[in-house]
Amino acid sequence: MENRAVVNRLIPFSNVDGPGNRFAIFFQQCNIQCIYCHNPETQSECKVCGKCVVNCPVKALTLVENKVVFDEKLCVECDTCIKNCVHQSSPRTHEYTVDELYTEIEGYKAFIRGITVSGGEPTLQAEFVTELFKKIKPLELTCFVDTNGFFDKDSNDMQKLIEVTDKFMVDIKAVDKIQELCGTNLKNNVDNLKYLLSLNKVYEVRTVIIEDYMDVENTLTTVASILKDYPNVNYKLITVHNSGLKDHQRELINDKIPTRERVEDLADMVRRIGVKKIEVI
Repeated sequence: MENRAVVNRLIPFSNVDGPGNRFAIFFQQCNIQCIYCHNPETQSECKVCGKCVVNCPVKALTLVENKVVFDEKLCVECDTCIKNCVHQSSPRTHEYTVDELYTEIEGYKAFIRGITVSGGEPTLQAEFVTELFKKIKPLELTCFVDTNGFFDKDSNDMQKLIEVTDKFMVDIKAVDKIQELCGTNLKNNVDNLKYLLSLNKVYEVRTVIIEDYMDVENTLTTVASILKDYPNVNYKLITVHNSGLKDHQRELINDKIPTRERVEDLADMVRRIGVKKIEVI
């Protein structure tokens, strides 16, 4: 049986998912649930509860053989299905084989520098992504993985993925209060970052700055103390924002957004530790 994966969406031309124009693939399913997640509909696979089918204003969704199917010709992308989903999922997904995704990417090869897999959390699909990257390599496109860093680096599937990946883009959500911020007991993100850095496999590191839900100074100091020895790796400090969030998410973070002055002060702290490349967003 062919390996298949559930994909939330494809973005043929992205300039924010790594260097140059990139073909971005957003896989469905994540192993954490950050309170400020801007893609919450990618966190889980569809539970086929049928609520979205009933509420779709243009009748673009139907139940077929215990699966929610959407008609792209009828869909107006109003996001009613996503807004009403209580399972942090979306019915507007597609299953792809590696060959099918390869065909999609090949058509854009003359216009892109590489591909980036994201999500969700793409390392949950490590075997599939490894197979895809191996097939992509002859096209002379770079292969990037955008990850939250919570994976088992010693597993056979992950070792194979690391080997064929050109670079990783690593989100370090926090080094403490991870349960409060991300709803997980996983704590291996910093160790995994160190491992990828030792292999020269990291393109950039990112931290979203939100007050109270994380110890901001401790997280940035920890990451900066590691990155100071890797002058070519960019550290991106991102101010949490509430645009595009669900109402309950906005209520949680509205008074936790740091000021620009606060973030600039934190960037100065990171520079003093010795990080050479810093980007403030």
